[in-house]
Amino acid sequence: MLLIDKSVKEFVNAVESKEPTPGGGSVAALAGSLGSSLTAMVGNLTIGRKSFEALDEETKKKFNDNFNKVTKIKDRLNDLVDKDVEAFDGFMKALKMPKTTEEEKAARKDAMEKATIEALEIPLDTATECLNVLKLQKVFAENGNVNAITDVGVGALMAYAGVEGALFNVIINLNGLKDEAYVSTKKAECDNILEEAKKLKEEILSITYSKLA
Repeated sequence: MLLIDKSVKEFVNAVESKEPTPGGGSVAALAGSLGSSLTAMVGNLTIGRKSFEALDEETKKKFNDNFNKVTKIKDRLNDLVDKDVEAFDGFMKALKMPKTTEEEKAARKDAMEKATIEALEIPLDTATECLNVLKLQKVFAENGNVNAITDVGVGALMAYAGVEGALFNVIINLNGLKDEAYVSTKKAECDNILEEAKKLKEEILSITYSKLA
């Protein structure tokens, strides 16, 4: 059974177990999925209401477009919950390859390098998708059902947790690679994602708090 198909209790217990997976990468993807789901919920509680219909056409279109986008991202993040485990399993398979002869050592080294890249590209995808959630949330904070404003705030916190949590996994895997150019490029990408995510999170939380005053 896929992790994403387990009950909440089963998933939590799996995280708690002695097994190395599901770990932080899967949890980060789930956090982002929950953030996108909360955002979509606010959309469902807003679209069609009188206050929504009173908005200008441009705002309504943006709201509807962002609603459709965030639901698709939720599905993508759900997939990444399990893909993170698959990537880790691939790395462990490479790690267990024989290393008796020089040929075996070379083959193992190459396989581990490829598996490490896969193991960091998956959480990098997670971080990017969680950032995309944050990019979509402002219109919900500004124009969503005021009774659900705290759900926008929690959604932003969850999406941001998904970003930074996933990037932890990217960085730790980068530390095991020898390709300096690749490592430098990916570290810069991580820095940019994190910086943008922080700004968006603070912007959304600022709107949230202003509506709670």
